[in-house]
Amino acid sequence: MAVVDPDGLVLNANDALAALLGTDAASLRDQVAADLVDLAGDPRTWHAYREVLRGHRSRFRCTRRLKHPDGRSLWAEVTVAPVPRGHNVLLSIADISDRRELQARLRHLQMHDPVTRLPNRTLFFERLTSALENSSYDAYESYGSHGDGGTGRIGLCYLDLDGFKAVNDTLGHRVGDRLLAAVATRLTECADNDGHARGGGHLVARLGGDEFAILVEDSSGTDQLAGLAGAVLAAVQRPFDLAGQRLSVSASIGVVERLAAGTTVNGLMQAADTTLYWAKADGKARWTLFDPERNAHRMTRQALSSTLRPAVERGEFALEYQPLVGMADGTVRGVEALVRWHHPRFGALAPNRFVGIAEEDGSIVQLGRWVLRTACRQARRWQLEHPRERPLFVSVNVAVRQVWDSDLVTDVAGILAETGLPAHLLQLELTESAVMGSAGRPLQALQALSDMGVRIAIDDFGTGYSNLAYLSRLPVSVLKLDGSFVRGFQDEAHPNPADEVIVETMVDLAHRLGLTVTAECVETAGQAARLRRIGCDTGQGWLYSRAVAPERIADMIRVGAKVA
Repeated sequence: MAVVDPDGLVLNANDALAALLGTDAASLRDQVAADLVDLAGDPRTWHAYREVLRGHRSRFRCTRRLKHPDGRSLWAEVTVAPVPRGHNVLLSIADISDRRELQARLRHLQMHDPVTRLPNRTLFFERLTSALENSSYDAYESYGSHGDGGTGRIGLCYLDLDGFKAVNDTLGHRVGDRLLAAVATRLTECADNDGHARGGGHLVARLGGDEFAILVEDSSGTDQLAGLAGAVLAAVQRPFDLAGQRLSVSASIGVVERLAAGTTVNGLMQAADTTLYWAKADGKARWTLFDPERNAHRMTRQALSSTLRPAVERGEFALEYQPLVGMADGTVRGVEALVRWHHPRFGALAPNRFVGIAEEDGSIVQLGRWVLRTACRQARRWQLEHPRERPLFVSVNVAVRQVWDSDLVTDVAGILAETGLPAHLLQLELTESAVMGSAGRPLQALQALSDMGVRIAIDDFGTGYSNLAYLSRLPVSVLKLDGSFVRGFQDEAHPNPADEVIVETMVDLAHRLGLTVTAECVETAGQAARLRRIGCDTGQGWLYSRAVAPERIADMIRVGAKVA
């Protein structure tokens, strides 16, 4: 201890303080107390100390690192408090080096993974948070003033081992832990050998299970992260020899590199997690760089998925109809119903933006039932409003999941009865891959629908299984040629004979089986003439009309239903 006067000079000091500072008590008298324990080392501590000396503050305490004359360092807890009945203050110093060392050991245990000895999740996020906070300055100014400042960028390699669970399940957790420790060693070597590493190098951490992260502070760009990810991938793929057990594993790595300014911990980790998922989905054993455009598409897809079911109930969907035209006389024979989603945020969306999502989450059943009912009701309305014209059939697309997840036959029968539409004016379209692979329940459903009088069409014919023997046993009445065959007819100056032979063969085959043929994507009069010559029955495409509102179809019916 030492008694200090209001001017900050030592009046008296005991032998214990003198021993702590490596001197004698007499030599401490009249010395500046703040200099003995470095109280002027930072503005906040110096201000607090001065406030106690002036009597404006009752006491303050701080921790300082002191240098002993023999060269060793020690940690001291410094307390400054007024002496009762006087103007002096009492300076007390306690050696807390042992306590600090114990705290450091406990913190190390708390912040490191016991299996791999790597920093754990807690320390990783503490370091990441600090890195983002400290990198918020302008990199240009840093380089301009110091020449060796940071880049203001941050990078992250987020990886997990492919098939690690199988190692634990078959060889046991002891072997699994040895593998994790061996992987940690190789990751650390890769981080240490990165020529672009600055300062103390990259932080390699185990985030849990078989997930690891390499944090690159002041990264130099995506090339650096790509090089590091490639090195990590190669290192992990080298076989491991674990006490005579030889193992081969791979890793999937998500790579993110960006400006630190404006980046949050949650934002960076979400991007890394998404990119790791991409690497897994793309085939594993690879690294993938974060792609903002792909992520925007994923976010849009997620937003659509979460709002699709309620959108049917809110009436956000509408149907447009594209004419199916007789090739011989140019009259409209029927229409294909095409659903559009008028999304309040993303605007008008075509089926390819949401039908796949609906099939994945099962909402296609609810949506498909609405499309079927709306299309049949509209076809019946045209029939009633134009009794003297030949009625148009309506063609509705059906996903194979509608057959499996609902009673399609009952739905169709109920809707036909409800709307009053004759069964022969309804055509259901299924893709070739769905129909050709049908067996059991789907085939029974198709047969029941055909027996009811509903026409069954195979959409995109020629691009799927093309099991011609099976085709003869299906209750199909229409083949719709995929547009890729029709587009081959566009070059009228230099036609490809093979395209015409293929289409002619398919048309002839269909006719021999008693089927009619519809050509999709007819865009020019030349295409239509060649398809007519080959024998296609109906055509569909922009030559005749795009998909239009039901009122436009009514106009076509009124003028005689001839569009070409």
